[in-house]
Amino acid sequence: MPFENLLFEKKNSIAYVTINRPKVLNALNSATMSELRAVFTELKDDRSIRAVILTGSGEKAFVAGADIGELNKNNAVEAKEYTHRGQAVLDLIENLGKPVIACINGFALGGGCEIAMACTMRLASDNAKIGQPEVKLGLIPGYGGSQRLPRLVGKGIAMQLLLTGEMISAQEAHRIGLVNEVLPAGQLIARAEAIAQAIMKNGPLAIQYCMEAVNHGMEMTQQEGLYLEATLFAVCCATEDKNEGTAAFLEKRTAKFAGK
Repeated sequence: MPFENLLFEKKNSIAYVTINRPKVLNALNSATMSELRAVFTELKDDRSIRAVILTGSGEKAFVAGADIGELNKNNAVEAKEYTHRGQAVLDLIENLGKPVIACINGFALGGGCEIAMACTMRLASDNAKIGQPEVKLGLIPGYGGSQRLPRLVGKGIAMQLLLTGEMISAQEAHRIGLVNEVLPAGQLIARAEAIAQAIMKNGPLAIQYCMEAVNHGMEMTQQEGLYLEATLFAVCCATEDKNEGTAAFLEKRTAKFAGK
């Protein structure tokens, strides 16, 4: 499927999704969000793909925010629909069932920061700048920033970032736990590939259920989360992958998982 605003490639069980609007620092418009929905819907059901790497085109930006010209025209009803559509795309990314690694190569502001936070993990170039500057436009985040940011960094730090609208460096983002690692820009994709390869050595169903346990468990009490964990552990025990993994361990050989 050809895309106007994305670059899309599949290689060695990894999908590479690149937001490709470099002239506007990869700003998000409705067309780009629709294309992201289409590509991640395809990837969710593609059993040949075990991990996704998401980045922005060029050297300046991952995603510098929303298309302000488009946003400026929205009335209240349109704005509500706009946010719901965007939130649904980010929920799809977060609950894809396979890891999505964000490679933040430059600015990740507003919707860009929100997309990165919906990913399973985040790697940042050493010159990246990250923030939620919506309040500077008289707005609040609309794609989940007010919800995911405090869950990642804690309420106090999230409040400071959301209410000041200030950008932070990649190093500060790493210090507060917003990004996993900081690397030279030229090493981002290679590091993401290395992490993806390490993940793909493991059972695909175990990866999926582990992600479900974390994502859903964070919305539960600890006791509810433990019950969910026990249930998903039991489901794992009914899979061919569990039989293969335990047998391979006992036989001192590499497991050959089938995702069944």
